[in-house]
Amino acid sequence: MTATAQLAALEPACTRAAALALFDSLPAVSPAELTGRWHGRELATGHGLDGLLAASGWYGKQFDGVDSVHPLLFRAPAGEIFAVDPKRVPLGIADKVPHTLVRRGRGLLGVLKPALRTRDYRARLRSVEHRGVVTAAMVYDHLAIIDVFRRVDEDTVFGLMDFRDLPDPYFFVLGRD
Repeated sequence: MTATAQLAALEPACTRAAALALFDSLPAVSPAELTGRWHGRELATGHGLDGLLAASGWYGKQFDGVDSVHPLLFRAPAGEIFAVDPKRVPLGIADKVPHTLVRRGRGLLGVLKPALRTRDYRARLRSVEHRGVVTAAMVYDHLAIIDVFRRVDEDTVFGLMDFRDLPDPYFFVLGRD
């Protein structure tokens, strides 16, 4: 079975153990291979953040170069995709906020956009060793978060968010725009 088929069999939800098994079976990806804009989706594993990004209007990530990364792209209600400064998002309490409240707040993205938006890059790509494999990782500039990537296919990567404040990994998938 291909990696693409394995991922499809796990979506939209699976156990953390199944997600880790797939992640560990996938090959490394180089930072250069991530160049471009990517649309994201979550893989629910019972994590406290499951559903939160989708409810908030998260779009994905944009990699313009190894030192030029927009780690959080959101889609405003009018459809515009814009970069958000992660420092302005209360990620430390994100797993404690009811998703229904986040969904209702999503309608305010258009109003909040000037306060959240950034034109500055807020992350970098580096090769790191994670779970025994050297692969591309996105390091946030101002948060204790590292997103680690593995290749599913030419246009899909599987991501694992390693957040110092949360004990378990959070999983997501990025598809190339």
